[in-house]
Amino acid sequence: MSYRIGLVGKPSVGKSTFFNAATMNDVPEGAYPFTTIDPSVGEAYVRVQCAAPEFDETCTPNTGYCDDGVRFVPTKIVDVAGLIPGAHEGNGLGNQFLTDLNETDVLVHVVDFSGKTDIEGEPTEDHDPREDIDFLETELDQWYLDVLEKGIERYRSGHVTEDDDVEEELAEQMSAFRTNEDEIKLLIRRVGVGFDPDEWDDDDKLELAREIRKETKPLVIAANKMDMPEAQANWDEITEDPEYDHLTFVPASAHAEKALKSADEGGAVDYRPGDGEFEIVADVSDEQEAGLEQIREFLDDFGSTGVQDALEAALFDVLGVTPVFPGGANGLGNERGEVLPDCYLLPPDSTAEDFAYSLHSDIGEGFLHAIDCRSNRQRGADYELDDRDVLEVVTTN
Repeated sequence: MSYRIGLVGKPSVGKSTFFNAATMNDVPEGAYPFTTIDPSVGEAYVRVQCAAPEFDETCTPNTGYCDDGVRFVPTKIVDVAGLIPGAHEGNGLGNQFLTDLNETDVLVHVVDFSGKTDIEGEPTEDHDPREDIDFLETELDQWYLDVLEKGIERYRSGHVTEDDDVEEELAEQMSAFRTNEDEIKLLIRRVGVGFDPDEWDDDDKLELAREIRKETKPLVIAANKMDMPEAQANWDEITEDPEYDHLTFVPASAHAEKALKSADEGGAVDYRPGDGEFEIVADVSDEQEAGLEQIREFLDDFGSTGVQDALEAALFDVLGVTPVFPGGANGLGNERGEVLPDCYLLPPDSTAEDFAYSLHSDIGEGFLHAIDCRSNRQRGADYELDDRDVLEVVTTN
């Protein structure tokens, strides 16, 4: 399946710079509200260790590319505009903001950890980034609460039969969030509010809405502008705060990533996205060299610019996506002589049969078994996929 990472954040925090750094698209950047007015969809990449070298082969990707054994697998990234106070009530671009968010699988919230932009994106000093983190979560929770309450009202109004359970009705009402009856039932039990909505008070409903949101729209915090000393002080304080244990934080400098990619494209440096080092390979001005050395110090401190890490944390750590390579009759290749031309990103707990269906519905319908190209062992329909499996699917179709 094709995953979509939603990029969110208040104005002027570097969200468009982050998007451009991830995709190298030319989205306008600026330190003023609504620089990005329409949702921009670009192609970014996540890194997967290529399986081809294990077989003494060189892969030939159909999409993305491979660089010295590191496969860059395409994914979609959506730069969503309109996060302002009251977005869930339709303020600003609120309605479009929520619609665009709903088309994404996971969110990367770009936060200015330097504290130099206030809650509306205006220049300031000593702003607490926790306000921004809380602000987005509150907007999302209220959005979910509005939909949840409509489901409760529908349940109470007699639009359902006596045999219908509340979790069934809520799952129907909240189906746009890609949830289901079993998940809603599990979350009601986790919150411990019981299954009679008449006994739920306002706090119960908000807590349930929040749990559904956390399950269906998980968040990664890209702590941007970490090259500033104020941001590093905020990082230590916020990441040690137990109130935020449910979130994944990634230190980042979108500016540094974009600068390195631009320098690499211009032939000034040799840089692979996500790496913790680069090499200057051409003559550069003293000013350029000083800027690059500042970036090098950042990489030494944090291991990378954080842009790649944030995207990969969203897919692999938070969503638990599993990369799988389709093998061929000779182990890796296909009838066209391509070697590992594809790498599929599949949901957690996917099976060999699910993988077959992801290749093509006809292949899934005729699924007999899969063959593990590393061990030559046969894998049945219920075999749970492992990270970086290389599987040949045997099918009647």
